[in-house]
Amino acid sequence: MNRNTENQMLVIFGASGDLTARKLVPALYSLYVEGQLPEHFVVLGTSRSDMTDTDFRNQVVLESNYLKGTLKNSDEAKIKRFAEMFFYHDLGASYDVDYEPLKKRVVALKDEKGTKGNIMYYLSTPPRLYETIAKNLASAGLSTQNNGWKRLIVEKPFGYSLETAKALNEGLQEHFKESQIYRIDHYLGKETVQNLLVTRFANSIFEPLWNRNYIKHVEITNAESVGVEKRGGYYDKSGALRDMFQNHLLQIVSLIVMEPPIGDKPEEIRDEKVKALKSLRTMRDEKTLHDNTIRAQYMASDIQGKMVKGYREEEDVDPDSTTETFAAIKFYVDNWRWKDVPFYVRTAKRMPTKVTEVVIHFKTPHHQIFKESGIHNKDNKLIIRIQPDEGILIKFGVKVPGQGFKVERANLDFYYSSLRETHVMEAYERLLLDAMQGDATLYARADEVEAAWEFVDPILDYWQNGKDVRMYGYPSGTWGPRNSDDLIEGNGYWRNPGAHLTDDENYCVLC
Repeated sequence: MNRNTENQMLVIFGASGDLTARKLVPALYSLYVEGQLPEHFVVLGTSRSDMTDTDFRNQVVLESNYLKGTLKNSDEAKIKRFAEMFFYHDLGASYDVDYEPLKKRVVALKDEKGTKGNIMYYLSTPPRLYETIAKNLASAGLSTQNNGWKRLIVEKPFGYSLETAKALNEGLQEHFKESQIYRIDHYLGKETVQNLLVTRFANSIFEPLWNRNYIKHVEITNAESVGVEKRGGYYDKSGALRDMFQNHLLQIVSLIVMEPPIGDKPEEIRDEKVKALKSLRTMRDEKTLHDNTIRAQYMASDIQGKMVKGYREEEDVDPDSTTETFAAIKFYVDNWRWKDVPFYVRTAKRMPTKVTEVVIHFKTPHHQIFKESGIHNKDNKLIIRIQPDEGILIKFGVKVPGQGFKVERANLDFYYSSLRETHVMEAYERLLLDAMQGDATLYARADEVEAAWEFVDPILDYWQNGKDVRMYGYPSGTWGPRNSDDLIEGNGYWRNPGAHLTDDENYCVLC
């Protein structure tokens, strides 16, 4: 039992969907096992499915495939107590109905279970329903905070463009205050993403160097080895830039770029993130967009003896689709700290491995005394691995034993898995607990979402309507189109990471 977390109720809309069983309930079970839930806690699932409380408990807890392994070694009485926290309310044929019956159930459970009127609403539904649900909650008097706080959690995507994001924000703010709205980005729940702030601001070996005087360029790679799977219909309307770059990757960019906040309070950190996103140089003219953006689609290929489809052959994808599965963007930040430092960000599907990492490339020392020693192209790097094999790697030069001053690059590494005594929370665990405690640090604010769309919109518009826009192809299982290295200034190239943090560039497994 966590005394920092007030007694409360979690109401999940869309509770019969996959996200509840796959992510939310396992996260809640972990919090329960760790004693992080409050003494009086209730989950009320609601959707259009016809279910009883018992049906719901069986579906998401007792007979859930996503909890099967975890529950195998758990105490029966403990599992029973956890399952008894779950209840279900059938909304009927639509989400746009009178919520008076829902209110009655909420009030009855509050009185019976002692949750004190504190309610978190989790909208695990398509975004087109967010406004409808918010409006109906407000109409039923379920958004007022005069008898306990109310919070509204919404999943991405937050809009499809700047215009739709603004409309969504305004629609939600009509019924809930901005301070009540929590926009979840599960990437920000990852320990290594949060550790970017600590790495930067708590270490005197990095903090003074975190600027244009010492950093040559910054590179971020987000790669997935899978294709679009069964999400072809959704993905074809979205694409890599909307699906990953506009939200997850720009959140990571904001943590790298931001100025030191006044303190560690949620609003102080979020204020600086918004400033960081607003300082990204928006690309508007066709030449700049042509020179600094690349899009591509994966093509059919043989991966380890297995033929995989090309993107245009995937289920529910338009055979003439121009939706990108690979996006690489080069951009600059217009402030003192980052003037003239290029940022390179890429995201793609069907790459050789699943990995997300940030690489800080430091400049070569101004006066080089070991010019003939093989130090060329062996600049210092700080690599922050977000997934998998989470950790930090520093690459630095050391002398090769023997005569002369031949320099080789060595690794200094740290892995989160080495913290044996520490339980590293999964992203949804951390984010749910933060929302329960009213800590919005890791949640996106309305102006943050809009600032990200302001940067992305012109790129999407150019890709849709520009004159010389190319759609490149790359064989599935490779690191993208050949010309993607051309984005990087000089004779540079992307760091193509392996499955493990210390795998060297261009590492790959062929069989």
